[in-house]
Amino acid sequence: MRKFLWPNLICVLLTFSCTGKQTVTDIEDLTDSVADSTDTVVVDTLEQLITETPMPRAADAMFDDFVFNFVANKRLQLERIVFPLRVTNADGQTAMTEKSQWKMEHFFMRQGYYTLLFGDDKQMAHMKDTAVSEAVVEKIMLRKNEVKDYYFQRIKGAWMMREVRVTSIESNPNASFLAFYKRFVSDTTFQVKSINETVEFVGPDPDDDFNMMEGVITPDTWEAFAPQLPEKMLYNIIYGKPVPEGNQKIFLMRGVANGLELELRFKRIGNRWLLTKMTT
Repeated sequence: MRKFLWPNLICVLLTFSCTGKQTVTDIEDLTDSVADSTDTVVVDTLEQLITETPMPRAADAMFDDFVFNFVANKRLQLERIVFPLRVTNADGQTAMTEKSQWKMEHFFMRQGYYTLLFGDDKQMAHMKDTAVSEAVVEKIMLRKNEVKDYYFQRIKGAWMMREVRVTSIESNPNASFLAFYKRFVSDTTFQVKSINETVEFVGPDPDDDFNMMEGVITPDTWEAFAPQLPEKMLYNIIYGKPVPEGNQKIFLMRGVANGLELELRFKRIGNRWLLTKMTT
């Protein structure tokens, strides 16, 4: 996810993170503990810097640039929500939320990392497509079996949140993969069975910081490479209109203010999802 006007801020914060004492904790009950993912001092400082820095007009050109400002700046968030806001719960009941009732929504910021799901590389390229005028931020609550969708639309050049809906995972466009993922991260035996005969691996070379190494992971060696993945909650962004679920899935996990980077690629073969490639 490209971050407009963030690179310099993040470089400063990463320097602080490396020299200061890091505090890695679960901030909310629903937040997963993912190794090295949450530095609360860095994230809080980052939010403060974003709040104090006016968002430039250019940040509305791309949803990624806008959403990072939206989740960190309370004043901007209130300005970019269409009130009264229509909120539909899991039972289908709708209520209108007034501006005075709205509570700041930080999305993924407080957990220190974010996740994204794509059907293929073409879908992933939409992250940088300035022609995209609709987007949905999905808060996927695996244990509650619910998805909270935040609908955004670019109106007269400005991104605005227009609606919130809560639905079941079964009705989600990625329902099959999410059901698989839920079991994949909670059942180690099932996880090994969901590894392809050979999994392509790309990662940093331990002997050379400037190069990457390539190799192959097999089911019997998976335990040595298995990453720690979120078990309670995922976030996803749909750029444009939702598309039907295909037979490929790209799972991205990236740190907000650290070097966390993970890409897992899955293929559905018959009725089974299998991991085929991992990049770290």
